[in-house]
Amino acid sequence: MTPYRNTDGDSGVVAYEYGAGWIHVQFSDGAHYKYEASRIGGTHISNMQRLADSGTGLNAYINTHRDVVKGYSQKW
Repeated sequence: MTPYRNTDGDSGVVAYEYGAGWIHVQFSDGAHYKYEASRIGGTHISNMQRLADSGTGLNAYINTHRDVVKGYSQKW
């Protein structure tokens, strides 16, 4: 996984990885979530991938979009 840069210093995201149509996010509490375009839509996935690469805003994005917060396909 790629470490999340967390440029603002206040994110709950610590790492991520992604591919075509999905993103896997690891949070500071150790939880892992996988989000897929088939569940939350391609626009959300591409926005999340862009934010992950920029190192800012990913945690806020997840928490402010109800369909994303509840739309993960796997949790471990």
